[in-house]
Amino acid sequence: MPEPVARRMWRLYEPVHALIYFAPGSLRATEDLGPSFWSRYVAQRAAPLGSVPSPVITAAFGGFAPDRIADALETVTVTPEVALERRLRGIDAAFRDLPALPDDGWVTEAADLAWEASRACEDAGRVLGAANRALPRPADPHLALWQATTTLREHRGDGHLAALTVHGVAPVDSHVLKVLAGESPERDLRLGRRLPDDGWEAARARYSPAEAAALHEAVEDATDRAAAGPWAALGPERTERLAELLAPIAEACWSVVPVPNPIGLTR
Repeated sequence: MPEPVARRMWRLYEPVHALIYFAPGSLRATEDLGPSFWSRYVAQRAAPLGSVPSPVITAAFGGFAPDRIADALETVTVTPEVALERRLRGIDAAFRDLPALPDDGWVTEAADLAWEASRACEDAGRVLGAANRALPRPADPHLALWQATTTLREHRGDGHLAALTVHGVAPVDSHVLKVLAGESPERDLRLGRRLPDDGWEAARARYSPAEAAALHEAVEDATDRAAAGPWAALGPERTERLAELLAPIAEACWSVVPVPNPIGLTR
């Protein structure tokens, strides 16, 4: 069966968003947000929410142990407003370092279409998506493109958390399903999210390979349906045009986004 439009578009825009986590220029520009990767990760990703308690961020992110978020926040050294500025500065540096990036006109057209799609995201029940959609459009096309892809991916991520909840999949179980589906390395997920050994082994024991595969696909199908709105609003022809525009940009981003990765993103 053909891949759903929402999933296909995610595979194209997610590498653009992922520059924030992997591009050397982005990592250098955000060094002053905190002393560790995780303090900087939480500071940047949570920045659109403003100053909120760590349990709110844990709930919004989904799948992280509460102490991972709490410990990271304790070492963040800047305000959310500064973190928002730093992450755009980092993405600016990341884009300028990319090899074989299409010309400015290409990026501008992609930014315009992606921004329009992001404006069609439904906010209800989508905390990170709504917080990102509320941010102003950056003046530079490459920054506008990155912010639009970030809104789209957080909108999809919010819908994914809802799909997991509806299917009764607990946070640790969700990562077990990713590993069993071959999407992400077990070590990276367990260490990065501080998933407890006993909880992990208990979750592994709950699923046969067939059960895990069926549940994983059901959740992904529900996620795709929840993420379909922006592409329906953009329409088939302009969605296809955005896909054409994103393809070489995503290819350039793959020069710094590793495979495999904790996101579960593959080329």
